[in-house]
Amino acid sequence: MIRSAGVLMPVTSLPSPYGVGTLGKAAIDFIDFLADAGQTYWQILPLGPTGFGNSPYQALSSYAGSTYLIDLDELVEDGLLNKEEITSVKWQKKADAVDYGLLYNERNKVLRKAADRLCFVHPQEYFEFLEREKAWIRDYAVFMAIKTDQKGEPWQKWPQQLRRHDSAETAAKAYELADEVIFWQRVQYLFFRQLMKVKKYATERGIKIIGDLPFYIAADSIDVWSHPEVFEMDHNNNLLYVSGFGPDGAHPKGQKWGNPLINWDYLRNTDYEWWIDRVAFLSRVVDVIRIDHFQGYLSYFAVPANDPDASNGHWRQGPGLDVFRRMEQKLGGKQLILEDLGQLTDELKAAVRESGQPGMKILQYAFDPNDPGGYYMPFQYEKNSVAYTGTHDNDTLCGWKKAKENKGRIERASEYLGLNKEEGFTWGMLRALYSCQSDLAMVQMQDLLELGSEARFNDPSGKHTPWTWRALPGCFDPEISAKLSEKMKLYCRYNWNIREKKAD
Repeated sequence: MIRSAGVLMPVTSLPSPYGVGTLGKAAIDFIDFLADAGQTYWQILPLGPTGFGNSPYQALSSYAGSTYLIDLDELVEDGLLNKEEITSVKWQKKADAVDYGLLYNERNKVLRKAADRLCFVHPQEYFEFLEREKAWIRDYAVFMAIKTDQKGEPWQKWPQQLRRHDSAETAAKAYELADEVIFWQRVQYLFFRQLMKVKKYATERGIKIIGDLPFYIAADSIDVWSHPEVFEMDHNNNLLYVSGFGPDGAHPKGQKWGNPLINWDYLRNTDYEWWIDRVAFLSRVVDVIRIDHFQGYLSYFAVPANDPDASNGHWRQGPGLDVFRRMEQKLGGKQLILEDLGQLTDELKAAVRESGQPGMKILQYAFDPNDPGGYYMPFQYEKNSVAYTGTHDNDTLCGWKKAKENKGRIERASEYLGLNKEEGFTWGMLRALYSCQSDLAMVQMQDLLELGSEARFNDPSGKHTPWTWRALPGCFDPEISAKLSEKMKLYCRYNWNIREKKAD
């Protein structure tokens, strides 16, 4: 990885008149913004269809894309919708926040019209897509058809005979719901057609996309329903153990997160095929993969599924680097970023070094007056690392500055970095990030816009509504991109491989 920089911007956060960011013109405009700013990377979050809670890390599928992200204007251009069919719907209450309830109730009504017309517009491409994605598309469509028929209930609450992916009753139900199955196949074609168009444009302009591989899988997902053998489940497909975290000072009874645990013994005996298939698929749509919760590959906490809390949980050993070595043997070398945050044990640090892949450094974690070693101080960052202002789980820099509990950190940062009003707090922090020796420096888009806590994307503490922030139209300001471009040249992070925008 050469010295470079990028921006973290969820697709859902792109500007749009239709309630959520999409894979349309705003995505293309953002790529142009990145190119004009001398950036190299666009980091996104998982693009899968979200379930209860709307978290992209609790998707209904490791393969499918969210129908919310399908751009409606592009469907009009394709002849699959007319303008009145999309403008007649009130898509949003606020331009700067996603209303998932509204999208849930309205989006697919419009997409069904487009799906009904699909075979009159793109018949050959559609059938080629079905053949190319046959490993997962049919199972996903059946799962979603039954889920729709069951009023959105998680599959664990379906009639017992439908809880088995391979039962005769499931096959009969799929036949009964044939039209619904076709709909879910068709909208996936529409999603991936737009996604690959965006990916192609990014490549043409010299921008690389960073995507996420979540460590935990949602219990209510096609992955668990169709591959129960991959997870710790009994013969009736009931979960035996779930994810969590051990008791500590803040949580005397531990934390019970509830995700199914992967059966690593089974995966080891099958050469990690299921896991490697996920990596191979993701590699088709992104250039770099961020490995979520790398700590979990070393050790993870197991909680009995029926327990009310995590008091009786225990730590287990994960597969370690063995799974990554097998991946490299099968797929060749992949460019990864290891999310090595959390418990900074010697084992974790050693595993990151041995892997040869970059870990993550968070600027907001620096300047703690109670941390004499200053692990996250900028002078500590090794070259083979990725430095962030903050992740999607962190507050914005402006919000972080205003929080009362951070007063000591802000004072130390101001003294260490020589922050001043003329430069501004945010740009002073960005100076620290861009001037460090980490090969890659990543900034949240909210920080470039100098937004406060109202623009925080996720808040694990629950104080802010998660996953809803959206940028307003006109936010990709040429003045910001010009200023960034100069900073990239100053700190030797400019992307000299940027290609000029083709004339329209």
